[in-house]
Amino acid sequence: MTTELARKFQDPNRGVYFIGTTPPKNTINDDEQLNQIGQKLLDRLGQIEVDGLIVYDIQDESSRISKPRPFPYMETHNPLDWSKRLQTLAIKPVITYKSVSSRSTEEFNQWLDSAWDEYGIRDIVLVGAPSSDGQIVLPLAKAYETLANSQHDFNLGGVTIAERHAAKGNEHTRLINKTVAGCDFFVSQAVYNPQATVDMLSQYARTCRDNGEEPKRVILTFTPCGSVKTLEFMEWLGISVPDATKHRILDAELPLDESIKICRSALEQIIEVALPLGIPLGLNIESLTNRKEEIDASINLYKLLKATLDLKLAEQNLA
Repeated sequence: MTTELARKFQDPNRGVYFIGTTPPKNTINDDEQLNQIGQKLLDRLGQIEVDGLIVYDIQDESSRISKPRPFPYMETHNPLDWSKRLQTLAIKPVITYKSVSSRSTEEFNQWLDSAWDEYGIRDIVLVGAPSSDGQIVLPLAKAYETLANSQHDFNLGGVTIAERHAAKGNEHTRLINKTVAGCDFFVSQAVYNPQATVDMLSQYARTCRDNGEEPKRVILTFTPCGSVKTLEFMEWLGISVPDATKHRILDAELPLDESIKICRSALEQIIEVALPLGIPLGLNIESLTNRKEEIDASINLYKLLKATLDLKLAEQNLA
């Protein structure tokens, strides 16, 4: 089965555009209140055109880093439930993240059945353990194998982290291996170091060319940053922010507006390399905090970056 999103992903001449969101904290149990939260999100999106939403599966990542988390970790609602709710309210496709490392193969198979049959989920991204130090019950490679042996034909995506490429130089190999395992698209970690992303994508495209394969679509994630606390959280998450970029944001009279300019510049740098190499691109815009200013800024960021990518694609298609 080919999903609506999978069909869009197959057209290299168009961009695909998403808003990323997290489920509400699980202390909110009232069904009407959950619908109100979902509707409030969708009302914000009423002024923009999106291809779908991305729902994250938030995990406690304290095993990955010794620094304390800038914002406290809170359990959230089941991403499947939130995805179905948003899909129903928005009548838009939803990509659902699933963290696999803490579940057994049997539990993961049950999740796949539930996602398909009970929640109507068709587009998913599987996420591995936040670090190799924690207890890993189900490695990501085994999860891919389990999915391949299941009866369900999900549109499968993977995560790509340019910072890993900067450190180890092998992220392009991970993308190739994930493609062999069944991934048809990739979603990046938030970009604030475009050179790391450019290096990774360039190596990925060259490897695809050498293998006689077409690169898969890469959906680039961007997020606004308007405070020291948000910047600390970004770095805690592993997002690489060069010192000059930090100073530029924090010294600006309007830090959020400055971060939006930085994101546009980063996207333009990536586009200049990725599109000529034949890498289909997409965008995923998120707000890492629930501050109204940053949520509003994420909508402005979405508008600007979508216009930027659409224009570049139009220019390329004329050439």
